[in-house]
Amino acid sequence: MEFSELIKTATVESVLLSCAGQPAVKGTLCITSHHLLLSSCPGGEGQPSAVELWLLIRNVDAVEKRLAGSSGTITLRCKDLKVLQLEIPGMEECLNIASSIEALSSVDSVMMMYPFFHRPQSLRLEEGWPRLPTERHFQQIAKQTTQWRLSDVNQDFAVCPTYPPAVIVPAAVSEETLRRAARFRQGGRFPVLSYYHTRNGTVMLRSGQPLTGPNRKRCPEDEMLLGSVLDEGERGFIIDTRSAQAAKQARMTGGGTEPKSSYPQWKRLHRPLERGRPLQESFIKLVEACNDASLGMDRWLGRLESCRWLSHVKAALSTACLAAQCLDREESCVLVHGAEGTDTTLLVTALAQVILDPGCRTLKGFQDLLEREWIQAGHPFHLRCARSAYSHARLKQEAPLFLLFLDCVWQLSRQFPFSLEFSEGLLLTLFDNAYASDYGTFLCNNEKERCLCKVKESTHSLWAWLDQPEERKKCLNPLYSPNPLVIWPSVEPQSIQLWQGLFFRWIRSSQYLDEAWAEIWRLVEGSDTAVKESAENRLSRSLSDPAARLENER
Repeated sequence: MEFSELIKTATVESVLLSCAGQPAVKGTLCITSHHLLLSSCPGGEGQPSAVELWLLIRNVDAVEKRLAGSSGTITLRCKDLKVLQLEIPGMEECLNIASSIEALSSVDSVMMMYPFFHRPQSLRLEEGWPRLPTERHFQQIAKQTTQWRLSDVNQDFAVCPTYPPAVIVPAAVSEETLRRAARFRQGGRFPVLSYYHTRNGTVMLRSGQPLTGPNRKRCPEDEMLLGSVLDEGERGFIIDTRSAQAAKQARMTGGGTEPKSSYPQWKRLHRPLERGRPLQESFIKLVEACNDASLGMDRWLGRLESCRWLSHVKAALSTACLAAQCLDREESCVLVHGAEGTDTTLLVTALAQVILDPGCRTLKGFQDLLEREWIQAGHPFHLRCARSAYSHARLKQEAPLFLLFLDCVWQLSRQFPFSLEFSEGLLLTLFDNAYASDYGTFLCNNEKERCLCKVKESTHSLWAWLDQPEERKKCLNPLYSPNPLVIWPSVEPQSIQLWQGLFFRWIRSSQYLDEAWAEIWRLVEGSDTAVKESAENRLSRSLSDPAARLENER
């Protein structure tokens, strides 16, 4: 397929671009294989002479067209939640532009996507790709215990297509035992180590559901694997992210749970977390409510409650806190799984580590966590992030699990503003790039697919881009002060807030908040502690007190 076959009209003059909060700009619209560009007409009517739109077409979630006489308007609803309007002279041009954008934004072949063509001059292809992340994680664990080993049983992806080539397993368990246990777990996702809690030596594992089926099949090798994690007399907890009813229904189709008689040291806890269609529909309803400017207070609160997004945030944080509590306070090992083990499982294990481990709250540690617990662990980004909140296409396997994780991390950063080294800016960048990116970091559904597509050899890493000094600064929290303690978030309803920096990003100006952060950076770099505290107070007031915001505006 040639991209030129999909572009019916490449250039249109005198196109008017409108975007909320920005002055309208008239200029020349151009469509390329991967971008939509608009160069403004120089001078005249007080317009700036070089305003440009540079939109990655992969970022377009929905295209809406409206014809009026001999012209038309195209509304582009983007995956990052931005909404753009293009007023195009000429009915045929309008239809052709809309058709071209729809076709280009629907290209689903990974190797035809922009990261395979993007070549920034400041980066080299090999930069930023984490080298052997599982191996580096194991080296840290090996300094503290000999009870775990690095296994290459999945070196050719034959045992589990969604696991990386190397995994961390109990040292006492053989490769053949792992192969047999994999056949008893959905997708071959046998229990592997996710996190080692250095304070007391407890561990968190993750897996797919056991394939017990209606006949309650057993697997001695799987029982031995989990049994080897616990000493005699110890108990562990299995956190199942499905309801007890859903787990029971799964047994009728070949799935199931670990029976108590076969796993006597393990206690099962059901903490249902939504995924798939219910979560995607919740996301869609929330974005619709945020974009509805006609809502009064009562209707807004009603819409916010009915979409249930904040309930999903609360449930995810509560389950992660339960896992963290089992490890840190109960001093018990934990196994987390749902059905496939690639969605809510990873949400819980990753969040629990941010809560427990100060290393995961640094910029580098957080990037390593994402690489290890989301990318390498097999979260299907290509399927889950194919569409965002605006798409009119019938839902398939889309679900904003990664966005839910980022929202939960934002809640932590709001409750513990000094404890995370990275800022909201990093979380917004990660959201944008998970759905549409210049970089290959979030491409494909698992490591096997990335190897087949030669992603690391052919695309640039997002981490390399963010590691450049000017980009890195945008990702840092100027108020950061290392906190060695566990951070236990409040999950009371009053403590969970709407992430306005994401959901209102393109609707409401953040000028005064941006100015407050810029002032804090200036003071931090000037090392004036007293004035820094004053600026922090000013920021806090501007976030919570409308009168203070008004005073700043004056």
